Amino acid sequence: MTNEAMALGIDIGGSGIKGAPVDTSTGNLTADRLRIETPQPATPKAVTKVVGELVRHFDWSGPIGAAFPAVVRQGVVRTAANIDHSWIGASAQHLFTREAGSPVTVLNDADAAGLAEMQFGAGMGRLGVVLMITLGTGIGSGLYVDGELVPNTELGHLKIRGRDAEARAADSVRERKQLSWDDWAQRLDEVLDEYERLLWPDLIIIGGGVSKKHERFMPLLSTQAELVPAQLLNEAGIVGAAIAAARAQPS
Repeated sequence: MTNEAMALGIDIGGSGIKGAPVDTSTGNLTADRLRIETPQPATPKAVTKVVGELVRHFDWSGPIGAAFPAVVRQGVVRTAANIDHSWIGASAQHLFTREAGSPVTVLNDADAAGLAEMQFGAGMGRLGVVLMITLGTGIGSGLYVDGELVPNTELGHLKIRGRDAEARAADSVRERKQLSWDDWAQRLDEVLDEYERLLWPDLIIIGGGVSKKHERFMPLLSTQAELVPAQLLNEAGIVGAAIAAARAQPS
């Protein structure tokens, strides 16, 4: 099943791999999303097999986008902070395309979530510098200047007190250390302050699963930039991946 405005979006995460067909003209999922547990270890062979399962589940032929938790350049994985290290140097685009039997566009997961928010969510119509932050297993980032993506910023690995920012303020850290919302917000505020000193964003969008509880921690943050929760929540990666796939098609 496919048509001009449709693409299959796949969001590859540390705990789950989710997919659904998307109407890229509206940002709406056109079928219930399917979630499959991320295999452990999440090797290229194992993850590629799950991508194939999603494609077959939706009986899909046509453009496919995959949001991937790493730096991705021209389809090749360059980092592996939250995935198996055997991915480094592997062409996710080649592996997924061969498995799916259709062209697959692969991009950083936070970049994908940001694309969705910029087109259909909290960043819609916003110019200037917009920073999308996803809080989950790690901290992902998507940077947009007048609506154009600056890919692979990976600000979760900026050093704060000698450690990666995500090692101090990811949502997984809050859960693992059983931090109060106040204590976690202080850590997150310190990270956002550093981002502001470097980038001077006009708008910061907070995404990831914890954004559903934004009222618990966002009022505790003190950014100079306007701060808003993401609107597409857990669908952002799927939608953004589908947008990227649609844009990659020849006109």
